[in-house]
Amino acid sequence: MDASRPYIGGQAVIEGVFLRAPRSVAVAVRAPDGSIRVRTDPWTPLYQRLRFARWPFLRGIFLLWESLRLGWSALSWSGEQAAPAGEGSHGSDRRPSAGEKAALGGTLVVSLLLGLAIFVALPHLVTDWGGRLAGIPLDVEGPAFHVVDGVVKLAVFLGYIALIRRSRDIRRVFEYHGAEHKTIYAWEEGLPLTVEAVRSRSRFHPRCGTSFLLVVVAISILVFAAVFPLLPSIGIEPRILRNLAQVGVKLPLLLPVASISYEILRLSSRYYHLAPARWLAAPGLALQRLTTGEPDDAQIEVALAALHATLAAEEAHADSALGLEGEAFPTGAAAVVR
Repeated sequence: MDASRPYIGGQAVIEGVFLRAPRSVAVAVRAPDGSIRVRTDPWTPLYQRLRFARWPFLRGIFLLWESLRLGWSALSWSGEQAAPAGEGSHGSDRRPSAGEKAALGGTLVVSLLLGLAIFVALPHLVTDWGGRLAGIPLDVEGPAFHVVDGVVKLAVFLGYIALIRRSRDIRRVFEYHGAEHKTIYAWEEGLPLTVEAVRSRSRFHPRCGTSFLLVVVAISILVFAAVFPLLPSIGIEPRILRNLAQVGVKLPLLLPVASISYEILRLSSRYYHLAPARWLAAPGLALQRLTTGEPDDAQIEVALAALHATLAAEEAHADSALGLEGEAFPTGAAAVVR
């Protein structure tokens, strides 16, 4: 990738694609009438406001939170735009009210808590219960517990993906996920930003969040196996309370786990041209066969609309910063592309 090109990441949303650049974000959605609705907003990442937010092994935490917050907001907006008329669809320039923002934040918190319950607490409890059922005591102070716990986490994640893939709506989101990857690849490789050029790119990308989750599982095994033997033994009874207390210890450890995982993913993506980095990224790329789908041309058009909007916003910001003629894009700028 050309170092002069701004870094762009993103995610799939409902009937669309959300993209994030250094100074702007954009989301493009295919509306029920066939038009593409695009929304752009300026964005100043935390690492540009807080020096410590760019420190290695700390920046990953801030970037993860910002990705969750921005992505959830884009997902909510895409749902409004993709809804048929009379079912909650609003104008493309409508901004959420304070009450809606609060509800959105509350939904995000509840979703995070539910995710922690399913992907952290449940595997821990299953590992403890399964070990006792098999007559193989698994002690949380031993590495075997955390290896089994990691395998159960991966099984739960794969089962979850296999379950939601049965929905046609989710499969379409996965196809937009593929469109997002292909479009970013075309941009990074300096190809023409056309449907034909984008279609030829791979739908598997080493910076994907799916790869990140797989790295998180692997790093959590190592971190938990290293830390728990150093902690005082938790002797709470009954056993269920002891397990919940151990899960409580794991939760703050997820911060360094996420930070380390981010740095590994960053390195594997940066040096993907080297064989060791490709080997490191291979499991995550294989897993993306489940979380991406081959997009059609109409879906690629939506991803390209999001990219063009993002690049235009970045250029407008650069012109404004240099004092050139032209007006920087306004907050919440929106458009409809036929």
